[in-house]
Amino acid sequence: MSTPNDNGASVRLEGKYAAMLVCWLLGNGCLFSWNSMLTIEDYYGYLFPRYHPSRVLTLVYQPFALGTLAVLTYYEAKINTRRRNLFGYTLFFISTLLVLVLDLATSGKGGIGTYVGICALSAAFGVSDAHVQGGMIGDLSFMQPEFIQSFLAGLAASGALTSGLRLITKAAFENSKDGLRKGAILFFAISTVFELLCVLLYAFIFPKLPIVKYYRSKAASEGSKTVSADLAAGGIYTQPREEAQEDPKQPERLSNKELLFQNIDYALDMFLIFLLTLSIFPGFLSEDTGSHGLGTWYALVLIAMYNVWDLIGRYVPLLKCIKLESRKGLMIAILSRFLLIPAFYFTAKYGDQGWMIMLTSLLGLSNGYLTVCVLTSAPKGYKGPEQNALGNILVLFLLGGIFAGVTSDWLWLIGKGW
Repeated sequence: MSTPNDNGASVRLEGKYAAMLVCWLLGNGCLFSWNSMLTIEDYYGYLFPRYHPSRVLTLVYQPFALGTLAVLTYYEAKINTRRRNLFGYTLFFISTLLVLVLDLATSGKGGIGTYVGICALSAAFGVSDAHVQGGMIGDLSFMQPEFIQSFLAGLAASGALTSGLRLITKAAFENSKDGLRKGAILFFAISTVFELLCVLLYAFIFPKLPIVKYYRSKAASEGSKTVSADLAAGGIYTQPREEAQEDPKQPERLSNKELLFQNIDYALDMFLIFLLTLSIFPGFLSEDTGSHGLGTWYALVLIAMYNVWDLIGRYVPLLKCIKLESRKGLMIAILSRFLLIPAFYFTAKYGDQGWMIMLTSLLGLSNGYLTVCVLTSAPKGYKGPEQNALGNILVLFLLGGIFAGVTSDWLWLIGKGW
């Protein structure tokens, strides 16, 4: 197997910042389309007022994401990572384009047929997410922690960017005829172009960066079979390592079951973080915070504040002095977040919009910070193939937490009727 020149750290780390930028953009692409759909909830709420789109679309999305990722995680060691990620980003591009086409074809009219179509595309987003998020985090787990941090920051940035764009388009088209629809069309046109950019970045730019080739070569030397296609795209061709099977010094990788048992606390961390977050965001913030001085802008402002502080939270662990790496400390911090549930309940009932904005910001900040702390700490000490598998396992629990959270979100409707 040919490998990159590794005579010195400066050679091995060449292209680090370019790789971090590409990871950030690819993270954006993983959730940009979905966040666009979430952020135009005011438009879908207008088109489908009886169908709770802020809750239903999320509930449709999650089973497909979770089920697909469960299968991909089980067969992770045999799956071509390059094909997996390219399929995911391409499906994001096609699905986003179809959302735009559906709206144009129906002339922005509601109805059950259009709603079913939107739900089907939401399911397609879930399948795309399972391919990309698990594949990318698994792939980046055997590289530098900064790459995972950049990818996760990109996930959060997609929410902040879409919220910012939504506020701008709402203001720009607020006084024009059919302003909500014009803003939504602009949203998905931008998303479509961006998803195409992500396909091109992953296909032609990312695999050719020297630092990426170095870490993938290292993972291949440790027995990883999932990186060969990406290495070939970068100009490195691997040969079958038959001698590794006969080498007693080459230990077998831990099974997924063994990795899960050794990291069950990290897996529960991911589940609990997103169980709490998605039980509040976006459904509760969109429908259950009452009427306030900001009027129709209120839900948009709350979602924007969550997204901005989630993004900030994902950069906080870059300050090593305040990065939480203690396994016990992470669990205590994550369990403490559940105090936000009564805080949101009583604030929605008795508080004003300032307190709600503060709580929403805290929800986002803690979500981003704790997610990065867990996903950058867990892979340490393992070989490349094990780190890839562990990354997929943790993302599976993350999506499990999201699914449990969006299901729990319906509990806020108890006593309110439909």
